[in-house]
Amino acid sequence: MRRWLLRLLWCVLALVVLASLAIWLLLRGSLAELDGERALPGLSAAVSVERDARGVVTITAGNQTDAMRALGRVHAQERYFEMDLMRRSAAGELSALFGPAAIEADKRMRVHRLRARTDAHLAQALGSQPAVVQAYVAGVNEGLAALPVRPWAYLLLRQAPRPWQASDSVLAGLAMYADLQDPANQNELALARIRAAVPPALYTLLAHDGSQWDAPLLGEPRGNAALPDATQLDLRTLAAVPATGAADADAVGSNNFAVDGTLTRDGRAIVADDMHLGLRAPALWFRVRLRYPDPGAPGGRVDISGFSLPGVPAVIVGSNGHVAWGFTNSYIDTADFRREPADAAVTVHEERIDVAGQAPVRFPVRESAWGPIVHTHADGSGDALRWVAQLPGAVRMDFADMARAGTLQQALQVADHAGIPAQNLVIADRSGRIAWRLVGARPDRGLGCLPQGFNDNLDTPDCAPWGIRSDAAPALIDPLEHRLWTANSRVVDEQRLATVGNGGYDLGARGQQIRDLLVARDRFDEHALLAIQLDDRAVFLQRWWALLQEVTANSSDPALQRLHAANAHWDGRASVGSVSYRITRGFRGKVLDAVEGALLAPAKAQLGDDFLPPRLAQLEGVVWPMLEQRPANLLPPGVASWDDLLATAARELEADLSQQGPLQERTWGERNTAAICQPVARALPAFAQRWLCMPADPLPGDRDMPRVQGPNFGASQRMVVSPGNEADGIVHMPGGQSGHPLSPYWGAGHEDWVHGRPTPFLPGPAQHTMTLVPAR
Repeated sequence: MRRWLLRLLWCVLALVVLASLAIWLLLRGSLAELDGERALPGLSAAVSVERDARGVVTITAGNQTDAMRALGRVHAQERYFEMDLMRRSAAGELSALFGPAAIEADKRMRVHRLRARTDAHLAQALGSQPAVVQAYVAGVNEGLAALPVRPWAYLLLRQAPRPWQASDSVLAGLAMYADLQDPANQNELALARIRAAVPPALYTLLAHDGSQWDAPLLGEPRGNAALPDATQLDLRTLAAVPATGAADADAVGSNNFAVDGTLTRDGRAIVADDMHLGLRAPALWFRVRLRYPDPGAPGGRVDISGFSLPGVPAVIVGSNGHVAWGFTNSYIDTADFRREPADAAVTVHEERIDVAGQAPVRFPVRESAWGPIVHTHADGSGDALRWVAQLPGAVRMDFADMARAGTLQQALQVADHAGIPAQNLVIADRSGRIAWRLVGARPDRGLGCLPQGFNDNLDTPDCAPWGIRSDAAPALIDPLEHRLWTANSRVVDEQRLATVGNGGYDLGARGQQIRDLLVARDRFDEHALLAIQLDDRAVFLQRWWALLQEVTANSSDPALQRLHAANAHWDGRASVGSVSYRITRGFRGKVLDAVEGALLAPAKAQLGDDFLPPRLAQLEGVVWPMLEQRPANLLPPGVASWDDLLATAARELEADLSQQGPLQERTWGERNTAAICQPVARALPAFAQRWLCMPADPLPGDRDMPRVQGPNFGASQRMVVSPGNEADGIVHMPGGQSGHPLSPYWGAGHEDWVHGRPTPFLPGPAQHTMTLVPAR
């Protein structure tokens, strides 16, 4: 019996080994090809594709079309599944991959009908680049077909990839609109409903759009809010229902800044850019260098390095040896509601949502001349939403012309036709000049039709349906201060703000910290700008630490005594080992939650189920004056004094942290630990997820400082580069180049990003070379 059991055990082990080997071989079948010679139909001449130690790709071709055909092939073999997710997320087609769990997400995007709109206006989207885009699309499909096995994620989902189309490249660009803007325009709607339900003085506080932390490029800081007295507003007398604001991300925003040639040793201008987005494995971006002859480029040749977006045939951020540029999200107002009466003329579009594993879902979209109707009221009227991403020209491939810009002025001319989400462009050229410009699609509302917020008065004439434009935008060229900075906070002055609108600007603390570091010295190099990007000093929270120490000092409450002792030493940084940073940040969060809840409670009482939580990004400019002045009329109902409110917040924080263990061990790194995973990791058992995630490193940095960093949000790239001096440039990217966990480039370079170690902007020596040749 033992002999037979032993034989059975060996058979089982052999089957397990064989199954594991089969799975391993199957997975390896979708690895990108790295070496050798391969035919690529449509090429006019041979193309070289090199990869360095981190998987950074250098493509050397005889012309732009060949280079983009090769780029498409590379993108497909390294990132096809991620490309597919982008086009599907924009079009509302994720359910066809993931099943019923994605239906609601698909409906939220399908209401905009972005695929139908893209197909209807494809020629305009391709702009001056139709042949380039078509070559890229052909390269994508050839690269996908050349893999012996379909990309591994499709095996897991038991799905087959769908071929790429030119419209899919446009949808990949529209996916960035959905990521950077609010497709539902919910914050504007939330504030509009609140405005109709609360006293004017209360709405003024909630809608205050600045603070003492403002650091605009144009105009003056808005400053903190002026508080109303008891005759204007008394929260203690208003009906109230407990309410909270919109969940605030742990981190938000991007940074870019630049210095001109007067501030460097040799007259070079330098641009620093770090675009902060949700993080995943692999990275959102794909590093690439493209080299090819081009009679329209300076010297007759393009040599551009930087970050491409798989799915789009262009370098999005980088340097071409003559100009270098980077972006931050501008947060201008890019959408408007209009109330449509019950008898308004509408067209009904029957959208079909395919769902893996079940029958398709029919989803009717009612659309007026203004846009899709996203909410319907009891009286039959509806709220129609007009959003720039819905309109022809929102995505145009003309931005690829930045590859051949030779001067600051030429780059700005390209930017004037940029079909991208509205961004703060910071740019430098080889002569040492720098500039900022608002670029990308913005509403062209016309004279006398400024950003209107939400118009719910049916008797008031509305503006005509507006189009979009990207030219004649606000700009600051050759600044007198020789420095530029943007960080998602307000950049423009009162006059320009009235035209572009406020789409939810971030608190200005991060931008102010960058500005102050730029002003503090008069000589810079690339490493000095990288140091600003990595600055995790908690300047913004210094006063909150001092306030908490006041609250807990000399208290007889054991909980507050414990908190006081644990928080006694102020580290002054969001470092991984800091206890005081974590405590101080938590205390501020508790206080803001209490005040925000009290300010929103009257609206919740009036609106009931129609209440939507707004995101109050500038609440600091309201709360801090309250804490300085301690007005009794603005106390939350049932709270005896501001001292009591602060002590209660401190006690709640102590209780929360103590549940996790000794206070002295509650470090920021414990709270701020990386959770950067491949999108399908959540579908796997916990023990298997680690194979699809980056290491769970404790991370320095936080939201209101230059080094923005949360567990799965932060710098999707960092770049510091001077045009013409790319060899001195510095770059970081999390998550690695390849989307395949068996690739040598899965996670390559990630640890340098975690620790802020400088790595070269340009690709290193080639470790793998593939030659693509015309098909015979």
